[in-house]
Amino acid sequence: MTVPPPTETIDEPMPADTPGVDVVTLGCRLNTLESEMIRREAEAAGHDDLIVVNTCAVTNEAVRQARQTVRRLRRERPGAKIVVTGCAAQTEPGTFADIDAVDLVLGNDAKTKPGTWHDLARFGVTAGERVRVNDIMSVRETAGHLVDGLDGRARAFVQVQNGCDHRCTFCIIPYGRGNARSVPMGLVVDQIRRLVDNGYREVVLTGVDLTSYGPDLPGTPKLGDLVQRILKLVPDLPRLRLSSIDSIEVDPALMEAIAGEPRLLGHFHLSLQAGDDMILKRMKRRHLRDDAIRFCDDVRTLRPDVVFGADLIAGFPTETEAMFQNTLALVGDCGLTHLHVFPFSPRPGTPAARMPQVGRAAAKERAARLRAAGEAAFAAHLRAEVGRIRSVLIEREGLGRTEGFTPVAVTGPAGAVVTTRILGAADDRLLGEPVSEAA
Repeated sequence: MTVPPPTETIDEPMPADTPGVDVVTLGCRLNTLESEMIRREAEAAGHDDLIVVNTCAVTNEAVRQARQTVRRLRRERPGAKIVVTGCAAQTEPGTFADIDAVDLVLGNDAKTKPGTWHDLARFGVTAGERVRVNDIMSVRETAGHLVDGLDGRARAFVQVQNGCDHRCTFCIIPYGRGNARSVPMGLVVDQIRRLVDNGYREVVLTGVDLTSYGPDLPGTPKLGDLVQRILKLVPDLPRLRLSSIDSIEVDPALMEAIAGEPRLLGHFHLSLQAGDDMILKRMKRRHLRDDAIRFCDDVRTLRPDVVFGADLIAGFPTETEAMFQNTLALVGDCGLTHLHVFPFSPRPGTPAARMPQVGRAAAKERAARLRAAGEAAFAAHLRAEVGRIRSVLIEREGLGRTEGFTPVAVTGPAGAVVTTRILGAADDRLLGEPVSEAA
């Protein structure tokens, strides 16, 4: 599973106190894309005064936040219909059905289908059907949804894959998303052409286990084949970015694109999770410590200015201080810059929840040390960027991100790509000035 943890959550504005369709997104980039599909289909079906909460289930804290969000929304919009969907709704439907504020709990497979929202608009919800959650493991296809863009966002997300065939011992997400399945390459290319025609300068390929793309499709293409096809057939796309990847699954065609195609941006977020071999085995990961270090070294040889991020878990069951030190050292050994760190959270129904636990206090303390190492690495990265010329996508007035996903304070119209000289660094971002007209 390579879907980013809750620290990837994009803050959504709270729904206004006016009728309409509002979607509150919790969790990963894939949820962000699916929320746009939900909004589009619910509006097309004629819904009024509807709130949809698209939840995350990656940790217990994510589920707690979802429950808290639902209750807050009911206080703020007492007359609205509230539908809860997403991974937490799929894996724990009873948790949300027991909340009086919830009108309907909807499974992941149904949430982006037009018929779901048309039927709900025509027939409503009866007391006996407040839960509509099917067997996600029976789902065999992932549709290529054509959208014109994402409301208020400078970059667009394109789903190319869903589900996961792996069973990491800490992860509940396969039970929320189902088995791995891929979107055909032609549909992906058509979607990206549509987004570029609508003015998007950067597209992010996203999925639950992105690097497992393709084995269920004719010809069994790999993610690298898809990337090369996109770059060849959509020449007007300036920037292509990958969401979280599993380094052990990276194929030769993807390495070839990393080496030779500057439009594939040199920022890769890795699903590493730990840096100790015994913990990796107990997590049921498919790589060892040396595999991760070797991958980062190989990519850095091909792309010297590459920037790496990573997911890391602190306090996994049976983790000793010496094992944790191996994970802590991985920050320097792999040259990681953008860290997503969270203390281990046992998820009911997973094997890790039945293993000998480290304890919440120890896990939080180790997570704090990992974050401190990440902050030091990020500060060093900011200092190293001063004086460089970078291509910056403006996300909103006064703020953008470089090719390496580093935030930059710089002026320019939202959605434009601006060549920028890096003048200095603040605590959490670079300081830049444009050196050419916006693209």
